[in-house]
Amino acid sequence: MIFETHAHYNDKKYDEDREFLLKELPGQGIGRVVNISASWQDMLKTLELASAWPFIYAAVGIHPDHVGELDPDRFDQLRDYCRADKVVAVGEIGLDYHWDVEPREVQKDWFRKQLLLAREMELPVVIHSRDAAQDTFDIIKEFHAGSDGGIIHCYSGSVEMARDYVKLGYMIGVGGVVTFKNGRVLKEVVREIDLDHIVVETDCPYLAPVPFRGKRNSSAYLPYVIKQIAEIKGLDPDQVEKATWNNAMRVYRMQQG
Repeated sequence: MIFETHAHYNDKKYDEDREFLLKELPGQGIGRVVNISASWQDMLKTLELASAWPFIYAAVGIHPDHVGELDPDRFDQLRDYCRADKVVAVGEIGLDYHWDVEPREVQKDWFRKQLLLAREMELPVVIHSRDAAQDTFDIIKEFHAGSDGGIIHCYSGSVEMARDYVKLGYMIGVGGVVTFKNGRVLKEVVREIDLDHIVVETDCPYLAPVPFRGKRNSSAYLPYVIKQIAEIKGLDPDQVEKATWNNAMRVYRMQQG
């Protein structure tokens, strides 16, 4: 079975066929899915999905593009949501200097606060970092390293930084980009990082792998990601599937069965 570590099935792109698509996933080899929050409303919908579907779990947190929605009262509510049934992580949280929707100092402030919240709740984190690699790493190292680990989602940094994250106890999230012709850097990361530190993800509905690039993504496409990882590392896809399942179970602190 395949463990999908990062999906957004609350996205409006699934409004017309969400129930049908989710019903099909177990039969397509998808054993567990962690649905990830971005905005405040995303988080509430994510909790609803986790409640409704046995194989779906939730990460709660506010994406850097949406941290303007946070205030002290909502942060207290977020703390309560961290205790909800089937919540397995705080995320996705981090920094986004590409869009700069929120001022960078505001992003940093709420990133630090959410990292400390994760430590308080003894939860792993799911990290978003875009065009902010060094600041993201430095803040994680200061505020969360040595605690409960997590996943560096949609990893786009260097091999050297990936090694540094692994040393701090984090997993590298690998998705459809590894199948792209211009995914050379991620391919090199996959080649150099031990399989015990890699998990697979889609970020669906975004970043569909080849041959579906440009279309709506689905967890059902993860075999293409697993096959590419296997080819890069000279392994059988079944080995990659099993290892990434075990890695995800470990980082999200789940029990088998």
